[in-house]
Amino acid sequence: MHFEDSLDTARAALECARQLIADEIRDYPTPVSGCDAQYNHLLSRRAQITKALNALQRDVFVPTPRTLVEGSGVESR
Repeated sequence: MHFEDSLDTARAALECARQLIADEIRDYPTPVSGCDAQYNHLLSRRAQITKALNALQRDVFVPTPRTLVEGSGVESR
């Protein structure tokens, strides 16, 4: 399996998980108490999945000897 295929598989799994959680939140019995631990856990998991999806889409800065800090440009030699 190639790297891009792995990323596509991870994205698909996270999208599926996000949809399952969205369905659970939508179908959760109302009214929801602010201290409902199960509901709050669903909200927490949804936030974690959203952060993971965003991380897969974001470019990651990798410092090198020629570019030590993000945005510094490339040193010409």
